[in-house]
Amino acid sequence: MAPPTSPGSAFDSSPPPPAGNADEVPASSRVPAGAWGFLATVVCDIVLPAGLYYVLRDLGADEITSLLVSGSAPALHTVYSAVRHRKLDALGVFTITLLAVSALASVVTASPRIVLARNSLFTALAGVWLLVTLFTARPFTYQALKALLPGRSERLESLWEQDVAFRRVWRAVTVLWGLGLLADALVRLIMAYTLPVDSVPALDAALYAATWIVLQIVTQISLYRSGTFGKIFSR
Repeated sequence: MAPPTSPGSAFDSSPPPPAGNADEVPASSRVPAGAWGFLATVVCDIVLPAGLYYVLRDLGADEITSLLVSGSAPALHTVYSAVRHRKLDALGVFTITLLAVSALASVVTASPRIVLARNSLFTALAGVWLLVTLFTARPFTYQALKALLPGRSERLESLWEQDVAFRRVWRAVTVLWGLGLLADALVRLIMAYTLPVDSVPALDAALYAATWIVLQIVTQISLYRSGTFGKIFSR
């Protein structure tokens, strides 16, 4: 089992625009194509690996074989995306490399826990990367917002340049997600080395859902109470 291949696929902090403002948002952004990409990521990188693991175990496969075969789903997803878009980015290369290295290490050491532990590495690196973007011109969560609301790009840039509170909110949200993913990685590592191997894939998938839901709820509350929603969608 492996985590989503992109931290961006797990982040969506902006709600749909208020009903009264629907006409102000281009049709293409009302039903974003990214929603399908997110669904594909959830199915290929979370649901399919966990389900495939238990199917293989029921068929009599050992732990390492089941983990390695089920863990190939994210790699296949990455390869498919690269072929479709005719581009393999650094994240895709990293994903395939880490899957291959962990597979080799698990075979050499005969330890399935190494395969399980790689999930915490993915999540930890995603959290670190989010925090690193705090030192760039625009933090990741703000960039994700712009990608989700292309029709509001000019408005968002105006707020970013002129509103100190607006910038502070998005930096705080980036910190929230960065630290949240690091905490998730720690829990995932503990599970990999302390729980029965057969119980970890299901708990691993459940933890992704729990982490995403908790971070989303806190994010939405923060954006609402700070008045950020009103600033973005005001006329």
